Amino acid sequence: MPVPKRLTTTISTNGRIVLPQPIRQLRQWRQGTKLIVENTSEGVLLKPVRVLKETSPDEVFGMLKWTGKPKTLEEMDAGIMAEVKRRHEGNRY
Repeated sequence: MPVPKRLTTTISTNGRIVLPQPIRQLRQWRQGTKLIVENTSEGVLLKPVRVLKETSPDEVFGMLKWTGKPKTLEEMDAGIMAEVKRRHEGNRY
């Protein structure tokens, strides 16, 4: 079911708001999710806090050393597909 573009909520006496369930489900924001609250000219923008800091390829290149025989592209593709299937079966997507 598509999520409506506009939903309403109310500010409580404690200054809290509840994000409507369809939005939380769509964004996969569960209890305890930390959000950045940004004031914009259009209103308030909510964004999830990144778990890991943003890095560049130069900062992480070569961090994981591989001493075995190099993998072929076919082997890499097969490994990626196996992980996608594993996650899909576990309802992680």
